Amino acid sequence: MPIAAAAIMGGASLLGGAMQSKAAGDAARQSAQAQLESARIAAEAAKFRPVGVTTRYGTSQFQFDPSGYLTGAGYTVSPELKAYQDRLQALTGGALTQAEMAGQQYAPLQQGATGLFGLGQQYLQQSPQQVAAQYIQQQQDLLAPSRERQYAQLQNQLFQTGRGGLSVGATGLRPSGAGGLGATSPEMEAYYNALAQQDLQLASQAQQAGQQNVAFGAGLLGSGAGLMGQYQAGQVGALSPFTSYLGAGSTIEELGQQPLQLGRQLGGQAASAGGNVGQFLLAGGQGAAQTIQRANENSGIGLGLMNLGRSPEFGSGVANYLSGLNFGFGGSPTNAAGYGISPSAYSGYYGATPSANLTQSPFGRTGI
Repeated sequence: MPIAAAAIMGGASLLGGAMQSKAAGDAARQSAQAQLESARIAAEAAKFRPVGVTTRYGTSQFQFDPSGYLTGAGYTVSPELKAYQDRLQALTGGALTQAEMAGQQYAPLQQGATGLFGLGQQYLQQSPQQVAAQYIQQQQDLLAPSRERQYAQLQNQLFQTGRGGLSVGATGLRPSGAGGLGATSPEMEAYYNALAQQDLQLASQAQQAGQQNVAFGAGLLGSGAGLMGQYQAGQVGALSPFTSYLGAGSTIEELGQQPLQLGRQLGGQAASAGGNVGQFLLAGGQGAAQTIQRANENSGIGLGLMNLGRSPEFGSGVANYLSGLNFGFGGSPTNAAGYGISPSAYSGYYGATPSANLTQSPFGRTGI
């Protein structure tokens, strides 16, 4: 390809590239602006916008800054609920004062429980055997005076009847080697048999007394624990009026908060719906921006010049046209039809005196 044709095609490509680069930059800026605008619209649609609500129990209020963002929220209870709250507040204060006095009022229960705990521990310090032995000893000490009187009366009776020295009923050693019964009078034998029977009964009662002692000590501890439980229950129960009044006041406050909650829920639903709309707007805006960018990048004179400079057909045509003119230094110039131009006409073209000596071609005069 001649140098002139290559230069023309290269120039066309460079000019087209420059124009296309500028078009691409403009398209990118338009696309960015379109996407930013879509994002701004989407963010605006997704803003949290609570709604002020008024019910029988109160009214909610919301404050926004100039940009539309939430800066504060509040509610006001109705006058009726406000009056109820004031009355309950007075009752609540009195109930709390009463609860503070419960410690002094229930102090005897705590003192009684402490005493029962100490007494129960004393009973449980002895084993059942120790309690049984102590029981027998105590009972025998109680019976000793009456037994002595009975023995004295029996001795006097035997002496009065002349049988004071009579002793019968003696026995030898037993097969086991134990001693036999001693000799005595029938009255004395009956007397000592009665004492032995009485001692056996005391031993049986002593065993029961030991068991009862342990159970009684444990019962004292249980009673003390019961008194302590009553003391604690009294303390807690003393707070019951206070907590009841306080809970009623809290319930009234919740009724007053209903408009605020309703407004918040409505605002949240609106923001959720707006967010969905914003997503569609954002996606559509981005698609539109990409379409604009592609259209600007793939259209225009610059792209045409670039494609023209890259076209082999265009390059071949330019080369053929230039080669037909043939401005070489080895002979006379000719036109595209092959008809020569006289030297005088050629020199006239470059400033020499024009000459009418022009070579005729089949299409007429071809001189310049």
